[in-house]
Amino acid sequence: MLEKLFNSVVIDADDAALRHYTHEHPKVFAKFTVDDCATCQLLAPGFLLLADNEAYDDILFVRLDSNENPVAQHLMQQRAAPFFVSYCQGRLLECETRETDAAVRAQLERLRAYPVPVA
Repeated sequence: MLEKLFNSVVIDADDAALRHYTHEHPKVFAKFTVDDCATCQLLAPGFLLLADNEAYDDILFVRLDSNENPVAQHLMQQRAAPFFVSYCQGRLLECETRETDAAVRAQLERLRAYPVPVA
Protein backbone atom coordinates (compact mmCIF):
# COMPACT_ATOMS: atom_id res chain seq x y z
CA MET A 1 0.00 0.00 0.00
CA LEU A 2 1.01 3.61 -0.51
CA GLU A 3 1.61 4.39 3.16
CA LYS A 4 3.90 1.38 3.53
CA LEU A 5 6.08 2.80 0.73
CA PHE A 6 6.74 5.86 2.86
CA ASN A 7 7.90 3.64 5.76
CA SER A 8 5.10 5.05 7.82
CA VAL A 9 1.49 4.15 8.40
CA VAL A 10 0.60 7.84 8.69
CA ILE A 11 1.57 10.34 6.01
CA ASP A 12 2.33 13.90 7.06
CA ALA A 13 0.84 16.11 4.39
CA ASP A 14 0.08 19.68 3.45
CA ASP A 15 -3.14 21.01 1.92
CA ALA A 16 -2.07 20.22 -1.67
CA ALA A 17 -0.99 16.69 -0.80
CA LEU A 18 -4.26 16.04 1.03
CA ARG A 19 -6.22 17.08 -2.07
CA HIS A 20 -4.09 14.75 -4.15
CA TYR A 21 -4.50 11.81 -1.76
CA THR A 22 -8.26 12.24 -1.42
CA HIS A 23 -8.66 12.02 -5.20
CA GLU A 24 -6.09 9.26 -5.77
CA HIS A 25 -7.00 6.93 -2.91
CA PRO A 26 -10.51 5.50 -2.41
CA LYS A 27 -10.65 6.21 1.34
CA VAL A 28 -8.67 8.73 3.37
CA PHE A 29 -8.83 9.43 7.11
CA ALA A 30 -7.18 12.73 8.02
CA LYS A 31 -6.26 14.13 11.42
CA PHE A 32 -5.87 17.91 11.74
CA THR A 33 -3.73 18.95 14.69
CA VAL A 34 -1.98 21.94 16.24
CA ASP A 35 1.29 21.84 18.17
CA ASP A 36 0.01 23.09 21.52
CA CYS A 37 -3.07 20.86 21.68
CA ALA A 38 -3.09 18.50 24.66
CA THR A 39 -5.94 16.41 23.22
CA CYS A 40 -4.05 16.07 19.92
CA GLN A 41 -1.09 14.64 21.83
CA LEU A 42 -3.35 12.38 23.87
CA LEU A 43 -4.96 10.88 20.73
CA ALA A 44 -1.70 10.55 18.75
CA PRO A 45 -0.73 7.03 19.93
CA GLY A 46 -4.23 5.64 19.26
CA PHE A 47 -4.27 7.18 15.78
CA LEU A 48 -0.96 5.47 14.99
CA LEU A 49 -2.26 2.13 16.28
CA LEU A 50 -5.37 2.39 14.12
CA ALA A 51 -3.26 3.26 11.08
CA ASP A 52 -1.11 0.18 11.69
CA ASN A 53 -4.13 -2.13 12.10
CA GLU A 54 -4.62 -4.56 9.17
CA ALA A 55 -8.37 -4.04 9.34
CA TYR A 56 -7.84 -0.55 7.92
CA ASP A 57 -5.30 -1.38 5.20
CA ASP A 58 -7.65 0.01 2.54
CA ILE A 59 -7.70 3.44 4.24
CA LEU A 60 -4.92 5.98 3.86
CA PHE A 61 -4.10 7.79 7.13
CA VAL A 62 -2.95 11.41 6.81
CA ARG A 63 -1.94 13.99 9.41
CA LEU A 64 -1.88 17.76 8.85
CA ASP A 65 -0.46 20.47 11.08
CA SER A 66 -3.07 23.19 10.88
CA ASN A 67 -0.54 25.90 11.74
CA GLU A 68 1.37 25.17 8.52
CA ASN A 69 -1.50 24.81 6.05
CA PRO A 70 -3.84 27.68 5.03
CA VAL A 71 -6.85 25.48 4.22
CA ALA A 72 -6.44 23.62 7.49
CA GLN A 73 -6.10 26.95 9.33
CA HIS A 74 -9.39 28.06 7.85
CA LEU A 75 -11.08 24.86 9.01
CA MET A 76 -9.60 25.34 12.47
CA GLN A 77 -11.44 28.65 12.78
CA GLN A 78 -14.67 26.63 12.65
CA ARG A 79 -13.63 23.63 14.76
CA ALA A 80 -11.45 22.78 17.72
CA ALA A 81 -8.42 20.53 17.40
CA PRO A 82 -8.07 17.73 16.88
CA PHE A 83 -10.60 17.10 14.21
CA PHE A 84 -10.86 14.15 11.91
CA VAL A 85 -12.06 14.11 8.34
CA SER A 86 -13.26 11.08 6.40
CA TYR A 87 -13.11 11.09 2.60
CA CYS A 88 -14.34 8.57 0.05
CA GLN A 89 -13.21 9.08 -3.54
CA GLY A 90 -12.54 12.77 -2.97
CA ARG A 91 -15.87 13.39 -1.26
CA LEU A 92 -15.92 14.63 2.32
CA LEU A 93 -18.12 12.31 4.38
CA GLU A 94 -17.57 13.49 7.92
CA CYS A 95 -15.60 16.24 9.67
CA GLU A 96 -15.76 16.41 13.47
CA THR A 97 -13.72 17.28 16.52
CA ARG A 98 -12.97 14.13 18.50
CA GLU A 99 -11.80 13.96 22.10
CA THR A 100 -11.55 10.21 22.75
CA ASP A 101 -10.00 7.21 21.04
CA ALA A 102 -13.44 5.58 21.01
CA ALA A 103 -14.93 8.50 19.08
CA VAL A 104 -12.07 8.41 16.56
CA ARG A 105 -12.48 4.65 16.14
CA ALA A 106 -16.25 5.03 15.64
CA GLN A 107 -15.74 7.57 12.86
CA LEU A 108 -13.12 5.34 11.26
CA GLU A 109 -15.50 2.37 11.38
CA ARG A 110 -18.16 4.41 9.58
CA LEU A 111 -15.62 5.22 6.87
CA ARG A 112 -14.57 1.59 6.64
CA ALA A 113 -18.21 0.49 6.20
CA TYR A 114 -18.95 3.18 3.62
CA PRO A 115 -19.28 1.57 0.18
CA VAL A 116 -16.85 2.72 -2.49
CA PRO A 117 -18.95 3.57 -5.56
CA VAL A 118 -18.15 1.46 -8.60
CA ALA A 119 -17.34 3.57 -11.65
